Amino acid sequence: MATLDTKFKLNTGAEIPAVGFGTWQDKDAQRDAVAEALKAGYTHIDTARMFVQSIPNALSTIRLTIAKVMVLNPPSVPPSRNLASPAQRSSSPPSHHPDDVEPALDASLADLGTDYVDLYLMHWPVAFARGDKMLPKDNNGKMINGDTDYVDTWKAMEKTFKKGKAKAIGISNFSRKETERLMNESEVVPAAHQIEVHPYLQQREACEWFRSKGIHVQQYSPFGNQNEIYSKGQNMGKLIDDPTLVAIGKKYNKNGAQVALAWGIARGHSVLPKSKTPSRIKDNLEGDFKLDAEDLEKLKSVDKGMRFNDPSANFGWNLYIGEDGKVE
Repeated sequence: MATLDTKFKLNTGAEIPAVGFGTWQDKDAQRDAVAEALKAGYTHIDTARMFVQSIPNALSTIRLTIAKVMVLNPPSVPPSRNLASPAQRSSSPPSHHPDDVEPALDASLADLGTDYVDLYLMHWPVAFARGDKMLPKDNNGKMINGDTDYVDTWKAMEKTFKKGKAKAIGISNFSRKETERLMNESEVVPAAHQIEVHPYLQQREACEWFRSKGIHVQQYSPFGNQNEIYSKGQNMGKLIDDPTLVAIGKKYNKNGAQVALAWGIARGHSVLPKSKTPSRIKDNLEGDFKLDAEDLEKLKSVDKGMRFNDPSANFGWNLYIGEDGKVE
């Protein structure tokens, strides 16, 4: 397979594969999709308990045949460990209370049949109401928020890091201002930050700021408006069909999606494409190739500062203040 197998180093010294496998949505297809990804050679799986229930089954199905697996979980679920190497997982907003952070991680570890995760993320800076519901909503369909400060959540996550249950801890969907406050009021600098970044939302200034702080950027939705859940991007052409990406792809015998992934990797980011189609799962892994400097320069021109994911109104929390693509 034509892939560079690029890896990046976190501030803990651990390595993280540049291409990960996203598992958001398509719950019924996740078992087969994850199995396909592992067989294709992915060693970085991004999961969250709130939207992935079949990952443990998929992993156990091929547990004896996989030598390396990195499992990542977003902030509404705790992280989990990889079979023979690291894994990453997230904690969910209902688990943001300090008393809930480690038990949530323990539950994820039990789900995955592992004793640590390589990366544990806080999915949002906003906490939802404590309880059994992953997504507690009021009668109007709006999220019911809790009163836990994200700094207190982080301090509880630091304890799981010090105990070795999470080999690294990180954040997701934070602004630079929120991240700076987090670092000023805690001990451990986040190892990674998972945010929306793609050629239509390049966030060059923000990404450089995170890099300068030693925080590795992970790109979710690396194909932008390819995901139909984003209503904002449905009345325009798909990012992966953008003429500039397609033209550059022809030079390397690649498609627009692969160019979008290679662009992110060239910036030093790990990318998290998702698919349930075996051929696309393999194609995405082959998005790890080197773009010439002139092509990277051309790709700067497609930046629209267009953010497709902003649930601020539904969450009752003004996300991404001061960041590119934020519509006030």
